[in-house]
This record gives sequence, C-alpha cells and structure tokens, in this order.
Amino acid sequence: MSWSELERLVQEAEANERLRRQLRRCHSSEDLVTLARLLGFRISAADLRRARVKHHVERRSRRAVSA
Repeated sequence: MSWSELERLVQEAEANERLRRQLRRCHSSEDLVTLARLLGFRISAADLRRARVKHHVERRSRRAVSA
C-alpha cells in the first residue's frame, strides 16, 4: 500500500498493452484496487485518492501558469 507501488503499476501499464486493457475494464476505484492486488501490486484506495488530488493540483497549476 504505497505510492511507489502505484507508480510501478502506472509504469508497467504504460509498457504493457494487455495490462492497460485490463485496467480500462475497471469501472470503479474498488475494481482497480482489486485488480492491482490480484496482479501483485500493493496499492490502496487511499493511494488512488492521493493520485487524483495530486493530478488536479498539478493541472490547476499548469492552467494558472499558462493564463
């Protein structure tokens, strides 16, 4: 259950089309966490929430800079 595990999942998904397809089939955060754990990644719903918040903050920052 760590940020580094989430990063590892993202890196592997970027390199593996089959994994990307599996992840796209997830309809909820719970589905994604369950799949990731089945595949050996130790992530949690809290990791996904932190990633979502970080993404939104970074996106707002980029918009503010470009405005």
